[in-house]
Amino acid sequence: MKRLLILTGTAATLALGAAYAQDKELTIVSWGGAYSNSQDKAYHEPYEEKTGVNILTEDKSANALAGIRAQVEAGNVTWDVVDMLQADAQRACDEGLVLQIDPDEWLAPAPDGTPASEDFVEGTMGECFIPQILYSTMFAYNTEAFPDGGPSTVEDIWDTEKFPGTRALQQIPQKNLEWALLADGVPADEVYDVLATKEGQDRAFAKLDEIKDNVIWWSEGAQPPQMLADKEAVIATAYNGRIFNAQVNEDQPFEIMWDHQMFETDGWVVPVDTGEEELIKDYIKFATDTQRLADQAKYISYGPARKSSAPLVGKFEGTDIEMKPHMPTNPKNLETAIPFNVQFWADYGDSLEERFNAWVAG
Repeated sequence: MKRLLILTGTAATLALGAAYAQDKELTIVSWGGAYSNSQDKAYHEPYEEKTGVNILTEDKSANALAGIRAQVEAGNVTWDVVDMLQADAQRACDEGLVLQIDPDEWLAPAPDGTPASEDFVEGTMGECFIPQILYSTMFAYNTEAFPDGGPSTVEDIWDTEKFPGTRALQQIPQKNLEWALLADGVPADEVYDVLATKEGQDRAFAKLDEIKDNVIWWSEGAQPPQMLADKEAVIATAYNGRIFNAQVNEDQPFEIMWDHQMFETDGWVVPVDTGEEELIKDYIKFATDTQRLADQAKYISYGPARKSSAPLVGKFEGTDIEMKPHMPTNPKNLETAIPFNVQFWADYGDSLEERFNAWVAG
């Protein structure tokens, strides 16, 4: 059984409490790979050292919404904290699967005393969602496949004559439908209005039809860098931090194409009925404070969700590489960025996922 014990008193009692802490556990669900490693270094290991709590990790965030649904419906919730995309978190919140969060109760203030509700980047905090990082999904390519220069625009991804080869796309409708409309000439500021219509959805799927024969699909964040390295694909959508990791740690000849990156927030939710709310609150307050979010940027090129963390971002751990230019929040990288519309996908996700999955299988 997982338990939380707070003891005060003599040194002997404190020593007993420290030993007792070894029996406490939290099960935290995340994405695996370089991202989970960044969490281990910035959050989990320091928290374990500070408290003696044992952190168990499961790399199941790719199916987090379905997993929480199944556990709650079965009355057997085994996940304590779940790393989740903001759109899926909103759907889980709407369905009553995760706890509502009061940021100023749950989270630490900024070092200057600014309440947490005012210190996180505007629009990132959700009713049941605690933001950690700002990241992007964008296109990347293997430069060895394009000695004369690779694609530079979303339209180029659809140009299979000028840029031949297999594209690896994530097997979800999110972002693929938006990019399809952009490639078909829809202005960036009209994409979601168009995609909200039956005609716009038909248009997006028709555009995807044009490259379907050149596409392989991925579902886990570690797959696109591997597909590019193996030349199973020459162009891939990917999380920017995964490509940065492959460039820096594995010396892969990859290039990021920042054109119309899809800018998004990732963070924590807490399933209902975990039975460990106080311990979870203690962990989350620690893991989302200003220093911890800045520390994560030492290990992966995702921007911290706290405003007070941004000035503390420095170099990639063990190198002289400045991290700020590699962040999706870098002004140059943001020039054509599209904010991912969380509310749109909370409203349309189920129907478009059903249609997309049928289209992939067809």
